[in-house]
Amino acid sequence: MRKLSAGLFYSVDGVVESPNLWQFDSFDDEMSEEMGAMMSRVDTVLLGRVGYQEWSGYWPTTAPDDPFGGFINPVPKFVASRTLTGDLDWQNSSLMDASLEDFVTALKQTDGGEISVMCSISLVRQLLFAGLLDSLTLMMHPVVAGEGRHLFEPGDPVTRLTLQSSRVTSKGNTILQYGLRPDES
Repeated sequence: MRKLSAGLFYSVDGVVESPNLWQFDSFDDEMSEEMGAMMSRVDTVLLGRVGYQEWSGYWPTTAPDDPFGGFINPVPKFVASRTLTGDLDWQNSSLMDASLEDFVTALKQTDGGEISVMCSISLVRQLLFAGLLDSLTLMMHPVVAGEGRHLFEPGDPVTRLTLQSSRVTSKGNTILQYGLRPDES
C-alpha cells in the first residue's frame, strides 16, 4: 500500500497559512534537505482547488532549473474540487473522479511511490481526521505569525499522533514528523 504524507510550514503560534509571509528569514539548508528528501519519495501530488489555482499560475512559469518547479510541474497531480470542471491546464493535472476519501483510498492501493498532499490545509485536515494520512510533517519556524489559518481548530476530534522523527536545524526550525497511532486509524 502506498504511503500518504503531508508537510506544512508551521509557526510557533500554529499558523500554517501563507508561510511565504513569515518563514523567509529562517529557511535554511536543513529545510532544503528535508524538501529534497520529500521530493525524492513522492511521485503523486494531491491538491485542493485553491492551491491548484494558485500554483498553476506560478510554477509552470519558473525557470527549468528551479528544484521545486522541476519536481511539481511533471509529477501527476490530482485536484479535489466541487467547482472546477473539464480538463485542467497545468501539465499532468486531473480532477479527482470520486469523493476525496474514496479517491485516496483507491489511489493508495495502486502501485507507485509516496503520495503527498500539498498546498491545502483543508485536504490535510480531512485526510488526517479520516485516518488516511500516514505521515504529517510540521516544519516549525521560530516565529509568531500573529494571524492566519491554523491547522487545528476548536472542536476538532481528539486524534493521537506518534512522533516518528524530530530534528532541529541551524536556524532553530524544528522538523517534526508524526504518524497516526495505530489505534486511531
